Amino acid sequence: MSSRRTALLAVAIALASALFFTSTYVLNRAAAVDGGHWAWTATLRYLITLPLLWPLMRWQGGAAPVWRAIRAHPGPWLAWSGIGFVLFYTGLTYAAASGPSWLIAGTFQLTVIAGMLCAPFLYKDQRARIPLPALAVGLVVVAGVLLMQFGHGGGALGRDGWIALACVAVAAFAYPLGNRGLLLHLERSGEPLNATQRVFGMTLASQPLWLAIAVYAWSVAGPPSIAQVWLAAGVAVGAGIIATVLFFQATGMVRNEPTALAAAEAMQAAEILFATLFGVLWLGEAWPQGRALGGALLVIAGIVAFSLVAARAAAGNPRATRRLRSDRGA
Repeated sequence: MSSRRTALLAVAIALASALFFTSTYVLNRAAAVDGGHWAWTATLRYLITLPLLWPLMRWQGGAAPVWRAIRAHPGPWLAWSGIGFVLFYTGLTYAAASGPSWLIAGTFQLTVIAGMLCAPFLYKDQRARIPLPALAVGLVVVAGVLLMQFGHGGGALGRDGWIALACVAVAAFAYPLGNRGLLLHLERSGEPLNATQRVFGMTLASQPLWLAIAVYAWSVAGPPSIAQVWLAAGVAVGAGIIATVLFFQATGMVRNEPTALAAAEAMQAAEILFATLFGVLWLGEAWPQGRALGGALLVIAGIVAFSLVAARAAAGNPRATRRLRSDRGA
């Protein structure tokens, strides 16, 4: 297959992954609108994801290496999965009741700069440096997010709006921090695990915390409804399995071609468009208007520019490409 056709195929696959990633925002919002408790929405996804991942391990290096890695160093696995999965997803589900799907999807795009800003606190080598071009583009994304939030809030954010913004911002930083932290631990311990094994391991290691949150959810809200279980299962399959596999496949196909890799990365901007479309058609949400619409467009432009900068820096560098890919999720 020619490099041009490979690049086009990678972009198409990345666009499909963005479509499935969007299920996180839309289905979480649907659960919140139906009165589902945020703690159940968060917990059910990862309780359901674990048995779904188990059969895949047979073709992804097996579960045995993951078990050995966790038993050898349980502390880092518990800590980084608690940050990268539990803190990340509880923040995202808590905020789902605060506004339309496109607002949560757009605000979560802060994650494209979060990994870069976390780097100085994680690394002691050249990876700790924050490239100025990427930082400048990142500020554009931040400006777009603020425009979206204040535009949706009518020019001012109330207490609930600020809490929701803080929750999504924490989630946006927790995901890449947890994933990069685990990658750094594996780098130091010399345990070679692929992306699917890492996701399986973090899902497994986070189960004690999810069970504790499930106890809390039961105590304050009773058992979840059947509808909420099905919505959480949809997120587990759509975002947790299908979208992640598609995204890793897309970026892996063009990892040494900077322009194509940038294009594949930039497809995550389509999540805002998909979230808006599904939110309007399915949940009856209003279209973003005025400053909120301008902010969404600014976020999309910032993601495209940031992807170009990040992918050019990562091209030809397997470790940098792996780190770039590890920041994707939701």
